[in-house]
Amino acid sequence: MSTGAMTSFIGRIGETAGKVWHHLHDHGPRSLTKLALELGEPRDLVMLAIGWLAREDKVEIIEDGRARLISLK
Repeated sequence: MSTGAMTSFIGRIGETAGKVWHHLHDHGPRSLTKLALELGEPRDLVMLAIGWLAREDKVEIIEDGRARLISLK
């Protein structure tokens, strides 16, 4: 992967992180599956975006049996 392609993919993760944050702000906690469906983004991209937000200490991941709920802190 070229440096330019890597940079644009990282930018896409950042943009998706913004979408995730705003969606959670507007709609409350969501499961990963529901969040990906509602955003219309690939699940792996949403997972990377959640990781980005978790690293920035902006989200909380709550284990609920087999499901994980994502919420803003």
